[in-house]
Amino acid sequence: MRHPAPGILAAATPLVLTFSLALGLAGCGDKSTLPAGAGVGPAPQLPAPKTSLIPTVDIAPAKGWPEGGKPRAAQGLEVSALASGLDHPRWLYVLPNGDVLVAESNKPQTPETEQKGIKGWVMGKVIAKAGAGVPSADRITLLRDADGDGVAETRTVFLQGLHSPFGMALVGGQLYVANADGIVRFPYQEGATAITAAPQQLAPLPAGLNHHWTKNILASRDGGKLYATVGSNSNVGENGLENEVNRAAILEVDIATGATRPFASGLRNPNGMAWEPQSGALWTVVNERDEIGSDLVPDYLTSVKDGGFYGWPYSYYGQHVDARVKPPRPDMVAKAIAPDYALGAHVAALGLTFAEGAQLGPAFTSGAFIGQHGSWNRKPLSGYNVVYVPFANGKPNGMPVEILSGFVSKDGDAYGRPVGVAIDKKGALLVADDVGNVIWRVRSAAR
Repeated sequence: MRHPAPGILAAATPLVLTFSLALGLAGCGDKSTLPAGAGVGPAPQLPAPKTSLIPTVDIAPAKGWPEGGKPRAAQGLEVSALASGLDHPRWLYVLPNGDVLVAESNKPQTPETEQKGIKGWVMGKVIAKAGAGVPSADRITLLRDADGDGVAETRTVFLQGLHSPFGMALVGGQLYVANADGIVRFPYQEGATAITAAPQQLAPLPAGLNHHWTKNILASRDGGKLYATVGSNSNVGENGLENEVNRAAILEVDIATGATRPFASGLRNPNGMAWEPQSGALWTVVNERDEIGSDLVPDYLTSVKDGGFYGWPYSYYGQHVDARVKPPRPDMVAKAIAPDYALGAHVAALGLTFAEGAQLGPAFTSGAFIGQHGSWNRKPLSGYNVVYVPFANGKPNGMPVEILSGFVSKDGDAYGRPVGVAIDKKGALLVADDVGNVIWRVRSAAR
C-alpha cells in the first residue's frame, strides 16, 4: 500500500493516522461469530450490531489471474474464457442473435463524485486496493462466437464515449444504455458490430456524488417500461437525505415519454434485476449497509413490490432499527418489508439472472444465478464467487450452491471478482470478472 508523503503525515490529525493504521492493518476490527450458513436463507440470524471508530477492513488485493489460471466450477460443470484482456468488464447483455455486449466501465471521476474527508480518503484507498480504482473505459464491447467453440473470435468496440455505462436493454429496434447520469438510446440493427449514431436522451437518473454509481436497467415484458436501479448516495444517509431523492430505489421509466416514478424504495444498492419465470415477478439483489459488524447486514435477493419500502436507511432486514440514523422514523420502520432471502453479510451480490434457457444440467433448471463481488467490511472474506439459489413455485427453496469459486488465492489475493451474469444462446452461464478482465463461460461437462 502507498503511504502519504512525510509532510502529509506530519500535519495529519491523530484520527487520520488511526484510519491509516486501520487500512494498513487489514483485517482489524471484529470477526464473524455466526456458524456457517446462519446468515443465509429466508430467516437469517441477525446478531446485535457492533460499531467502532475503526471499521473492519479486510480486502483481497487485486492481482489478476496467473498464466493458465481460472476459477473452479461446481461438479458437473466446466469453465473457460469466452474473452480475456478486457478493461474492467462489469455488465453483460446477450442480444437475440447471440452476440454478447460487455460494459467496460467504472465509477465516473469528476470533482462532485470524489469522497471528501478522512473517511473518503480511506475508502479511496480501499477501493484502489480492491481493483476498483482504475479509470472507466466508458465503452461497450461486442463479442461474437460465430463458430460456436466457446471463444469469441470477433471483438469490436460497439459503443464508445459513454459515461460509466452499466445496464443495457434492447426494446424493438432501440438499444437502451444506462449511463451513471441517465438512460440513452441508440438505433440497433441485428448483426451490427458497431453503432456510430449519436445517443438520444430518454431520462435522467440521479447522479452527483454517486456513492453508488452503477445503474442497471431491465425492460418490462411488454416493452413499454424500463426499470432502473439507483443505489444510495451514502452508507446510511450520512450525506444528507436531501441527496437521496429517487435513490436507494428502483425507478420505473416510460419508454414512450421518459416519465419516471419510484417503483420501490428503501433498497440501499440494488443491482441485478430479472423477471422470475414462473410468477412473472420482478426480483433484485441488494447490497446492504456496512460498518455494524462482520455478521451484519446480510445482502439479499428479493421480489420487489410496486410501492414497496424495504427499510433503508431507517431499518434493515425488515424492521430492525439502525440507531445510527437521526432523527429516527418509526413510521417508516413500520412500513419496511423484509426481504425474501438473505445471501450473507457483505458478499456484495451484484449480478442476477434466472435459469430460464440455461443448459447446465438437471440441478440448475429452476433458480437464480448470482455474481458476488466480495467483501471489504468483513472478516473472514465473504462472496468472491458465483452462487445458484434453487427456486420452487416462484420462491427460493434451499441453500445456495457455489457455481464458481477460487477467485481468491490461498494467500488472500484476488485473482478475479465476479460481477454481471447472463445466460448465452447455447444455455451456458456467462460471468463478467472485473479484476481478471475476463468473461468466463460455464457449461455442462456432459455437453
